[in-house]
Amino acid sequence: MAEFEVNELFSVPRERQEPAPGAVHIPDWLDTEQQAQLVTQCRVWVRDSPMRHQVMPGGGRMSVQSVMLGRNWRPYRYGASAGPGVQELPEWLVHMGQRAAADAYGELNELALNFEPDSALINYYDSQAHMGMHQDKDEYSAAPIVSLSLGDTCVFRFGNTETRTAPYQDIELRSGDLFVFGGPSRYAFHGVPKVYPGTGGPQLGMKHGGRLNITLRMTGGQG
Repeated sequence: MAEFEVNELFSVPRERQEPAPGAVHIPDWLDTEQQAQLVTQCRVWVRDSPMRHQVMPGGGRMSVQSVMLGRNWRPYRYGASAGPGVQELPEWLVHMGQRAAADAYGELNELALNFEPDSALINYYDSQAHMGMHQDKDEYSAAPIVSLSLGDTCVFRFGNTETRTAPYQDIELRSGDLFVFGGPSRYAFHGVPKVYPGTGGPQLGMKHGGRLNITLRMTGGQG
């Protein structure tokens, strides 16, 4: 833990990177004020629709807690159990997702031009939570996935489109980071094997720590 904090203290500014075609990591995309506002808004959403440990089709219980906004389409492994009372996806969050896609790909890129998210999945990771390697393939649309990180730093494992094993890359996602994957990388396997407790800092108001991840998606479904 101490070693990680020292490394962060003396780290050089992080650069935008594209770990695979169609995958873009933009560090510090959200400033501290924007992050704090999102954390506050997540608290409101969770108050009205409490997070749950979703049960997968095979019976396994996820260590991550989640809640959905927007279209609750079927079949969807993580959101189907949320029921009919799913909260609306606010327009400002739709616009944030569109701006994220434009910053990742360029405003005139087809992946950004056609991106109109209608659903968001909010995941909360405590210090023991993780996410196994999986593909986001329940959506009917192949539009990009926009991912926003808040709170504790995590290891984001980004793999290939064929198998959940190697080759993969481990990418450090910190609070405020944006990660977008679409095009050739849309169905890449990915997961979160580790979260670094206590790295999010007190400025976001997450007194219990942990990591929040907001992913914006186009479902392509009919609700």
